[in-house]
Amino acid sequence: MPVYEYYCKRCDGVFEAIRTMAQASTPAPCPECGKKAERIPPTSFAAFTMREGYPRAIPDRGTYWHLGKEVKRPITGKARMNEHPEINKPQPPPRKSKGDLEALADKREAKRKEEQKMRESGITPPVRRGVLADDD
Repeated sequence: MPVYEYYCKRCDGVFEAIRTMAQASTPAPCPECGKKAERIPPTSFAAFTMREGYPRAIPDRGTYWHLGKEVKRPITGKARMNEHPEINKPQPPPRKSKGDLEALADKREAKRKEEQKMRESGITPPVRRGVLADDD
């Protein structure tokens, strides 16, 4: 049922009443004094429109809301649960420290020396396919 506003002259107050459309024009009893109050035009107005299946307030700035934060476009494609690409920027991969880089260089040098010794003794070093050099 719709909500209508009424004005009581005796109390000088405005109140709302939920009534059927058939009862809208008939006076409503004032909740303060019980006297009949006349219906008045609404003192406030709220309008909504639908855009892309969601209700939007007017005026619409063309933005969206994600967990209480304003974003420029909706989520499209894959995304982690409760995260938005505009709010939760992807973290860059961690950079290797100086010590990690030195250890990797030492590993590569030891591997190169071992393969060189194998070649000198007449043994062919094993060929490893599909393995990255950084994973050793």
